[in-house]
Amino acid sequence: MAKRSFYRTANAILGKVGGRAPEDVILELIHSKCLPALFYGLEACPSSAKIRYQFVRFCCESLFMKLFKTNNIDIVNYCHAQFEFT
Repeated sequence: MAKRSFYRTANAILGKVGGRAPEDVILELIHSKCLPALFYGLEACPSSAKIRYQFVRFCCESLFMKLFKTNNIDIVNYCHAQFEFT
């Protein structure tokens, strides 16, 4: 459920401003709208901090792959560091 809310909100943002907005604007929208939905959904699921971290990391990595049109994890990690996306 949490992942579905995250991706639904992210796809709505990308659908509205996808090619017209700079990446930093898109990532700020994702950070302010999508991550709270993901964190709220994760609060309901009892799990360890490590599993929650891996889950959030996976969702963010897949979003970066879609946004930057790449499957290379090194590029994703580089972009993640450059935009300081947490």
